[in-house]
Amino acid sequence: MKRTITITTIIVAVAVILMIVISRIAGKEDLSVLFTEVKKGDFEVVVTTTGELQAEVSLDIKAPEGLSSRNMRFGGIKIQDLVPEGTEVKEGDYVATLDRSSVDNTLKDELDRQEQLETELLKKQLDTTISLANLRDDILNLKFNLEEAEITLEQSKYEPPTTIRQARITLDKAERSYEQAVSNYDLKVRQARADIKDTELQLTKQRRKVEEMQSIIQKFEIIAPADGMVIYKREWGGAKRKVGSEVNAWDPVVATLPDLSSMISKTYVNEIDVSKVKAGQKVRLSVDAFPDKTYTGTVVSVANIGEQLPNTDAKVFEVITKVDGSDPILRPSMTTGNQIITKTFTDVIYIPLETVFATADSIPFVYKKDGSRQVVMLGESNENDVIVEQGLEKGDKLYLTIPEESEKFKMQGEELIAGIRERKRQQLEEEKGRQNAGPRAGTMPANMTPEQMREYLQNLTPEQREAMRQMRGTGGQGMGQGRPAGTTTDTTATQRRVVIRNQ
Repeated sequence: MKRTITITTIIVAVAVILMIVISRIAGKEDLSVLFTEVKKGDFEVVVTTTGELQAEVSLDIKAPEGLSSRNMRFGGIKIQDLVPEGTEVKEGDYVATLDRSSVDNTLKDELDRQEQLETELLKKQLDTTISLANLRDDILNLKFNLEEAEITLEQSKYEPPTTIRQARITLDKAERSYEQAVSNYDLKVRQARADIKDTELQLTKQRRKVEEMQSIIQKFEIIAPADGMVIYKREWGGAKRKVGSEVNAWDPVVATLPDLSSMISKTYVNEIDVSKVKAGQKVRLSVDAFPDKTYTGTVVSVANIGEQLPNTDAKVFEVITKVDGSDPILRPSMTTGNQIITKTFTDVIYIPLETVFATADSIPFVYKKDGSRQVVMLGESNENDVIVEQGLEKGDKLYLTIPEESEKFKMQGEELIAGIRERKRQQLEEEKGRQNAGPRAGTMPANMTPEQMREYLQNLTPEQREAMRQMRGTGGQGMGQGRPAGTTTDTTATQRRVVIRNQ
């Protein structure tokens, strides 16, 4: 019993000792985590966004040509069947089938119209044949009457003058009736020919229309125009086309065959950071599907006009990045992480953003391990770090959080405060200068596109809107033209600068 108690006591004592040792080690580790070291080296200012891979060049797989023909009356045609996205196809392979139900009904109506015209043409031909035959019989009878009148006149030469005159009048009437009948027959023939020709033209046009419809319907089974991978077409709203989606003459693309040897990443940068992004800047890219892989690229275009994405309030600008080289594992629609390198600094001092604090009047400082509060003059920053222009040296130890009894830390570097405030003042003046260089209240910049004009009006402040209303009410000649009553020539000069700036 005593032996068991002794063993238990030893085990407990060892456990307590181990716990004390572990807690001290952990305490030291926690203590080391509270500090960081000032670093010196290259520093990058980076704008980080999420993008989507797309092929720089792609071949469209379209619905059959002819849907826009004036002979066609097809509405929205739905996709009935579609191969899975990502399917590798060869030229001539099956890709999709369009729904023929509504089109077949339209074709049936046109076939009925064709049959109706054929019947109408046959009826007109028969009617013409019968009516002209009757007219020819009438002409023949009139000819016989004419001959009888001639014989009667010849036989009446020995009769009294009145009888001879009566016979001559009868002959004249017979001749006139015969000539009128022949003339009317000629007119009837020409009229019948024109009527039949018109019906024949309508029938020919209808047959051509039916043949065109049948030819297009035969192409409702869509095949690949070249080798490649099938990628679904994105519609205006951003959703991809699928079974049940509609195609029409104005947007006939069902899917695309991208050229995977040249890829781009399409991303959007918020209006706060877009001023930093320029064409030609280098980009580091990663792909969510392959986190081990990294790529490089170059910004090729930055949109001039912002847009508002669905379900968001912020304005963003489209940025296109060309991916360097090619990789067969990259596919359209893959999500990318884009790090756009907007600036690079060489051999500078920088520290984590977490180490920077500020006084009540916005003077930045850091807590140093030696027990002091050091005022620092800061420069450019990125998402994690900030450049220190004055106040620190490489290797200085800094707190990552507010230390205990921080009020006892003595302030150092107060001689930098005047320079910090002067820099802030200059920045404010530059900002005011940019604002003053813009359009004056109540005017609109010149040379604006309709999209720019809409965006300009949407972003006006209440004061600017009021100034614009006052300008129109005091005799202004319109937004961006003329000037309100009482305006000096300086205003004209200001407007001139605006026009130059916007050209």
